[in-house]
Amino acid sequence: MTEITLLDGSIGQELVRRRGAKATPLWSTAVMMEAPDLVGALHRDYFAAGATVATTNTYAVHRSRLARIGEEEQLLPLLDAALTQAKAARSAYSGARLAGALGPLYASYRPDLKPDPEVAGAAFREIARYMAPHVDLLLPETVSSVQEAEGILRGISDLGKPVWMAFSVMDEDGARLRSGEPLSDVLPLLQTYEVAAVLINCSRPEAILPALAILKTSDLPFGAFANGFDGIAEGFLQDAPTVDALSRRVDLGPQDYADHAMEWVAAGATIVGGCCEVGPDHIAELARRLRTAGHRLV
Repeated sequence: MTEITLLDGSIGQELVRRRGAKATPLWSTAVMMEAPDLVGALHRDYFAAGATVATTNTYAVHRSRLARIGEEEQLLPLLDAALTQAKAARSAYSGARLAGALGPLYASYRPDLKPDPEVAGAAFREIARYMAPHVDLLLPETVSSVQEAEGILRGISDLGKPVWMAFSVMDEDGARLRSGEPLSDVLPLLQTYEVAAVLINCSRPEAILPALAILKTSDLPFGAFANGFDGIAEGFLQDAPTVDALSRRVDLGPQDYADHAMEWVAAGATIVGGCCEVGPDHIAELARRLRTAGHRLV
């Protein structure tokens, strides 16, 4: 029997959909400002579906992002709100864990922005240090370049919490980061900063297996949580984009997604879940398939 950690699925996309309001550049952060109870309800839905780890709704909670709308002072209140909702949801599920999500400093899929590692390290450290007492692990997500990874790890690697690092790869070439750099270039960093697990996220399911073959050489626990986008549209790569610039795949229902994820498990992945456009129904089907195959969810 293999032990598999089952992450949750989409937080941002799912919250925006449930809120039903016009999308904003703050993504799910705006939902948390207006309707925080939706966040807790979504965490509970994922736990009920079988997820063993809830990801905090903190992906876009950065001073750099809040400053665009003059709300920088809301950083700590928003972190508090996200942590409160996640901890309340976890309390009903024995053994469940919380992952403190850390999204890109300025924008997703934009390795061209190249935040200075020292500046980035300080920004990530402020957030991670605040979250660390309340979460079980730290989860930087959608890391798209080696420089971005270095900045994050400088800031968060010595806070006493395991770091699970999640990289985003090119949709057409899972062996390369979105910066175009070989995914293998991140492997020395994982050793230098003693990362506890390495993942691929927010990439097409079809790009995952080639990426996992590279991560497997690190001898770290590895896995993936893919997205359900048709692709990363050019409109989403502009400044301050909104999620309505991205379209949802119609050929990636719960069974289709589980088919992909079970291939990752067959390849050695021990941590799986979903990213954007992968909802509670997908996670429920994946949990069912994993249990049917004799795996234990932890």
